Amino acid sequence: MQMSDNQCCNVSVRFGKLFFTLIFSLFFSQNVVATSIETTHDASESHVTSGSESSEHGHGQAHDMHDEKEGFDPGKMIMEHIADAHDWHLWGEGDHSVSIPLPVILYTEENGVSIFSSFNFHHGHAAYEGFKLNHEGVIAWEDESNTAAIYDFSLTKNVVAMLIGSIFLMVLVVKMARHYAKNTGKAPKGIYNLIEPLILFLRDDIARPTIGKRADRYMHLLLSIFFFIFTLNLFGLIPVFPGGANVTGNISITMVLALVVFITVTLSGNKYYWKHIFMPDVPVWMYIIIIPIEILGVILKPFVLMLRLFANITAGHIIILGFFSLIFIFGNMNPGLGYAVSPLSVAFTLFMSLLELLVAFLQAFVFTLLSSIYIGMAVEEHH
Repeated sequence: MQMSDNQCCNVSVRFGKLFFTLIFSLFFSQNVVATSIETTHDASESHVTSGSESSEHGHGQAHDMHDEKEGFDPGKMIMEHIADAHDWHLWGEGDHSVSIPLPVILYTEENGVSIFSSFNFHHGHAAYEGFKLNHEGVIAWEDESNTAAIYDFSLTKNVVAMLIGSIFLMVLVVKMARHYAKNTGKAPKGIYNLIEPLILFLRDDIARPTIGKRADRYMHLLLSIFFFIFTLNLFGLIPVFPGGANVTGNISITMVLALVVFITVTLSGNKYYWKHIFMPDVPVWMYIIIIPIEILGVILKPFVLMLRLFANITAGHIIILGFFSLIFIFGNMNPGLGYAVSPLSVAFTLFMSLLELLVAFLQAFVFTLLSSIYIGMAVEEHH
């Protein structure tokens, strides 16, 4: 079964418009809400010793103790890799790390708009124009006594990843529409042969059974949500640029996606939907119990959507990085143990990476399915 030329173009145009609006909202919400920013501080730079005041033997002991404390920290490594950042880390650690600097865009009442490259922070070791990266990786005033608000609208790693994913999808959709226009009635080829069954699956097996005769009105939203989540999930599994960003594992992103669904459901709800919430078909004396439960359910639905996607994607990244960290944990204990554990660690890492490919699709599918069910509940007619 193939979509007609008109259907394909109509879906593609709606998909593009809705997707652009969704990305625009995500762009600004990401920078205001997200507070967990990846840091690459080199701990050795902040270590202060009293070598000139102590004996050579005492200095050697202090240095040995410092080396013990500066061993591999798996928790710090994992959190740095799943968090957002003002640069796109490529390889290396500390001052020897190589990364792509990203634009920093700040607004303060004192200085107005400030735009500069994150390279000026030197991985958190330097301040620039009165700003610095604090120990939590958040941009703050160099003068700690300054309590004025800083509004961060920077192009962080997650934002750039969303823009890359959005451009990729829009180019793909436009090319797909042109392909169908030129090859009317012919079977799709290449990647289009993979995408068409996904679109038909979302329409025939998710939207129409759950929403009903009005399903086509919401296809642009459901297609946008599914392909946005699925694409960024796949990009997040790529270990090198432009992959590696934990976009859907950032709760601010999943919150906006859930908020879009909540607004859609609220605006689409018909009189039967609201009657079921505020005037359910139960004895009046039970209203005091049923109505609060129904209202709570309306709020919990998008909350569950937000947490499910965030928790599953973040957990997958943590497990993969945890298995990979075993090499260095045992290597710190004994180099031989590190080499001995590495084959098993790499095997588990590859297995989890393959499993994450399935999770990338399942999480996009579940989010879209639940969104479609919630919309269907809101537009269902009284029987």
